[in-house]
Amino acid sequence: MQKHNLSISYLQYHQASELPDTLGHLLEQAHKSLASSYAPYSQFHVGAAVLLENGIIVGGSNQENAAYPLGLCAERVALFAASSQYPGIKVKAVAITAHTDAFVIENPISPCGACRQVMTEYENLHQQDITIIIAGETGPILVFENASSLLPFSFNNKNLAE
Repeated sequence: MQKHNLSISYLQYHQASELPDTLGHLLEQAHKSLASSYAPYSQFHVGAAVLLENGIIVGGSNQENAAYPLGLCAERVALFAASSQYPGIKVKAVAITAHTDAFVIENPISPCGACRQVMTEYENLHQQDITIIIAGETGPILVFENASSLLPFSFNNKNLAE
């Protein structure tokens, strides 16, 4: 038996104004996407914004359903919309934030496992890292070099090869 360690690196910013301009603008667009969130059950609104290689930003928000499994996370809404509207254009970055009236979200909102899997799929598809920015309403903002660092043992096309 061998024991292995896994570690990830990320940048931590104290406020959005410290982010590089492009990433700061992307996070601002994720905040704007909160307005289209449909979260009548959880009251937990999530906004995402996807920056494409051509400079276009596509927003997305969580969309709930009374039959809970049928809802969709903001990250996947934004990524699927971007892929549908701009097929073949590579994703450079994704920003994610959230809001609820129940309390102040003081920590960055991390994407769920399904969203991490979808982000790594786009990294594999385009053979390019996707920068991930996660933020709450207050507190630190975390920036990850790629989605793969959030899901190091992702299922991918190599698992399907003979």
